[in-house]
Amino acid sequence: MKVLIVSQYFHPENFRVNDLAAWLAERGHEVTVLTGIPNYPSGKYSSGYGLFRRRMETWNGVSVVRVPQISRGGSGAIRLALNYLSFAFMASLYGLLRLSRKWDVIFVHQPSPVTVGIPAIVLRKRTQAPILFWVLDLWPESVTAAGGVRNPWVLGLLTRLTRWIYGHCERVLVASRAFIPRVGAMGVAEDRIVYFPNWAEAVYQPSTVVEPPVPLPQGFRVMFAGNIGVAQDFPAILDAAERLKANPDIHWIVLGDGRMGEWVREEVIRRGVEGTVHLLGSYPPELMPRFFAQADAMLVSLKPDPVYSLTVPAKLQAYMACGRPIMAMLDGEGARIVEEAGAGMTCRAGDGRALAEAVLSMTCLDPRTRAEMGAQARAYSLAHFDREQIFRRLETLMMEAAGRRQLPTRAQL
Repeated sequence: MKVLIVSQYFHPENFRVNDLAAWLAERGHEVTVLTGIPNYPSGKYSSGYGLFRRRMETWNGVSVVRVPQISRGGSGAIRLALNYLSFAFMASLYGLLRLSRKWDVIFVHQPSPVTVGIPAIVLRKRTQAPILFWVLDLWPESVTAAGGVRNPWVLGLLTRLTRWIYGHCERVLVASRAFIPRVGAMGVAEDRIVYFPNWAEAVYQPSTVVEPPVPLPQGFRVMFAGNIGVAQDFPAILDAAERLKANPDIHWIVLGDGRMGEWVREEVIRRGVEGTVHLLGSYPPELMPRFFAQADAMLVSLKPDPVYSLTVPAKLQAYMACGRPIMAMLDGEGARIVEEAGAGMTCRAGDGRALAEAVLSMTCLDPRTRAEMGAQARAYSLAHFDREQIFRRLETLMMEAAGRRQLPTRAQL
């Protein structure tokens, strides 16, 4: 098949769409990715990239076409909106002018924003290729949750835009089962909605390397890995760390960066937790299992908001695949998975006091009990989030969509 992937984010930005694109290319499909200039999460163009540099390249057998876009910059909402809109406009224009008219299927990767669907629809009208749209972030709900947007006119406009985008897609894939009713409320027929969860990339395996990539403090280590953003609720995490700062053997290890990174660094100093909260910055994915192996508990968190209660954070699959016990400050679907798997402990989203109490409880467990939690996390991951099975199912969906215009029903899948 000739597959076009439309994604605002792609390698060297760390998103699972990278893994998917490379797998499809390995399977012999002709894969092209229409994407932007990498600038996530720092807000600055990645080294070696720019408006006039490396606009076309090949990565792991995948043809990558990069369009000009305004970088994310700092944490300002206006700059972020310009980043979203500039990609949607330039990808639509570039797609029409520079890309082939022959695609068998278009796959859209939508962590955020939903506007990434606009260039896909522009190209669909020209090529007649069916669109599979992968929803990892519900709009407009997430705009309210993460961005604080509550203007009825703006939310109404975004609702209409989302309905319009979903309405042009042959399939709407959802990363959480809890998304299905919300997507259905946008006018998408049940037969067109498919559960397509995140997976853990092949690098996420239990590590046998005993030494961490960098020295880590001795004691009980609670480790967070990923984006430091609004949704991850670092105020609550730091509240828990502050409550436990009288326990110098409990250390909070943070791997990653993001829009809230500078704020977190300032808060660590203001709260006087420099001795127990350690901000180590970002590292390549292939080093993550070595870090994870040094953690006594892996922390996953989201703000207390109805839309986040429907979400399964992508890092959860990576943690579980590495066989580590989970400390989840989550509501809803994410917490349900941790509890169903017997993979660790959960507490209410946004509750720093409850998180501190849960961490203290975790420190009191026998190491063998924590090891059993990790083993159960790994087993659940293999049963429900197996990379190969998930990819092959998507390949089947793509081939069916490309081969016929009349869609199969869910029962036929």
